[in-house]
Amino acid sequence: MHYKKLVGTNIYLAPRRIEDAEKYAEWLNDFRITDYVGMSGKIMTLEKEKEYLTKAMDDEATLDIITLAEDKLIGIVGLESIDHLNRRGTLGIFIGDVEEREKGYGTEAIKLILDYGFNYLNLNNIKLDVVEFNNRAIGCYKKCGFKECGRRRKSEFIDGKYYDRISMDILKEEFTGRYILNRNI
Repeated sequence: MHYKKLVGTNIYLAPRRIEDAEKYAEWLNDFRITDYVGMSGKIMTLEKEKEYLTKAMDDEATLDIITLAEDKLIGIVGLESIDHLNRRGTLGIFIGDVEEREKGYGTEAIKLILDYGFNYLNLNNIKLDVVEFNNRAIGCYKKCGFKECGRRRKSEFIDGKYYDRISMDILKEEFTGRYILNRNI
């Protein structure tokens, strides 16, 4: 059972579960996912994923993406490296279920986690990094309000070639909208 922490229109975000470690390990060994998140050079065993999850359970905002209609786990979104003094964090996301891509779930998950990060965790700046060829993700990030703020040239080695890593960010003052439907006030 997943707990509905942040409820949106078509999905909800729930705390990650060790019971789903096999699904995460499957996704993290699929080039269709790992080429886009910079993890293709790593091999993820079920044991390594369970160990990671055990350590990461205290993360403040690492959540599963679950469809509301089918209650189906389709991906992961989170705010990592949270620095409360400087009020900043780093966004990470992927839709692991390839059949569920390009349906707007990623955009909705990002808007939910941004709403949570800015309005509940009191962050002021949320950044992310994306590989230059990931045009689908770049378009999604721009739609959510992110702006390019830097580029590390030819710093990602994937499938025999080097690619630029683009940094993007969004400020609290640039974020508009309230996307968490189950908020109390």
